[in-house]
Amino acid sequence: MKKVAVLQSNYIPWKGYFDIIHDVDLFVFYDDVQYTKNDWRNRNKIKTPSGAQWFTIPVGNHNDLLISEVKLDSPDWAETHWKTLYQFYSKAPFFKNYEALFKKIYLESKWSSLSELNQTLITLICKETLGIQTIFARSQDYHLEGHKTERLIQLLKKCGADYYLSGPAARDYLDEAIFTAEGIQLEYKDYASYPEYPQFHPPFSHYVTILDLLFHTGPQAPDYIWRWRDPGVSIAKV
Repeated sequence: MKKVAVLQSNYIPWKGYFDIIHDVDLFVFYDDVQYTKNDWRNRNKIKTPSGAQWFTIPVGNHNDLLISEVKLDSPDWAETHWKTLYQFYSKAPFFKNYEALFKKIYLESKWSSLSELNQTLITLICKETLGIQTIFARSQDYHLEGHKTERLIQLLKKCGADYYLSGPAARDYLDEAIFTAEGIQLEYKDYASYPEYPQFHPPFSHYVTILDLLFHTGPQAPDYIWRWRDPGVSIAKV
């Protein structure tokens, strides 16, 4: 059975995004769809002494563009973001483990496309920090037609998918009957019961960038994303 997930690329997403990637054989970045303002595409949250705060890449108003078409016209944001990460996480136990990796992304690389940046960060985090072996692809390479569920089904068929893992919010708009008719098993990811980990600035929040988890737990990060579900794996209580 070939398991596939399809999601729009987000900026340094939360751990649930990587939980989905881990569970499938093929993950498709769905970036040839409408860009949405004030969403997760160009921002996420970090922990600060004042609580969880937005961490945003300025991209202007691009409601008429696809995600893959959104450009990063000014490089100034990158240095600002790195300084912010350093300010709030440099004293975290495992920040030094990943400092060179992310410093290269923010200070030594040039990014002209939001989609390219997001996809690079996500694949880098999967392969270099979490040990995820999932294969990645881009939806625009499949030359899709149609809209909504029909377009998604077309993509899944072209990928050879037998099983589709979706985020739980999609229950509100997916036509499940089409999946059944096409012989594709549909399942919704359950984000419930993630264990807490040592985190700066209580109260604890699950809904922050994956970098928060990495900087605080280092190589144990997968324990707090998917390994905690495995029998025999013990996660220390926070």
